[in-house]
Amino acid sequence: MHFFDAAYQGSPPWDIGRPQPAFVRLEESGEVVGRVLDVGCGTGENALYFARRGHATWGVDFAPTPIQRAREKSSERGVPARFEVADALALEALGARFDTITDCGLFHTFDDDERPRYAKSLLGVLEPPGRVHILCFSEREPADWGGPRRVTRPEIRATFRAPWQVRSIRAERFATRFEDGRGEAWLATLTLRTRRRSGVRD
Repeated sequence: MHFFDAAYQGSPPWDIGRPQPAFVRLEESGEVVGRVLDVGCGTGENALYFARRGHATWGVDFAPTPIQRAREKSSERGVPARFEVADALALEALGARFDTITDCGLFHTFDDDERPRYAKSLLGVLEPPGRVHILCFSEREPADWGGPRRVTRPEIRATFRAPWQVRSIRAERFATRFEDGRGEAWLATLTLRTRRRSGVRD
């Protein structure tokens, strides 16, 4: 059994039983629009929140256990969101396109050679100009407790080159089950550059 699927046999520290506050703030400020894809959705709290706010929402994860739990939550709460087991590096297999994509804690799990593949995968399902919001651990988070790889601003920019436009990378925090306040993160917002014959729009 893969580490992440096994983790959901219990209660992993990142599964907090509610949507991440950073994504709640984004939605309330109008930064989450249209059809939404939550990549690496876990047990679905972010996706279910977006669906409750009126967005047609899909959540995908490569681990089957959290997807099953997300489907159960959707049914129990009467919130119509779709959950599928899927490979984040091959999202075009979903056969759907989205206006907003969210990633809560997935990007920092990828190796260097997987990062450009992930960017290409997102590109294949994002409806231009679209927007992608990525919440990932930052290098400001101390490494003495282990955990996932830390990510720097330059690494985010290096992954999301043209046709991507990095709109912002700002300091945020993950809400976790840890009691000592861990969770230093970057919240990156990306869009696609669009060009017209009559001029250039960036």
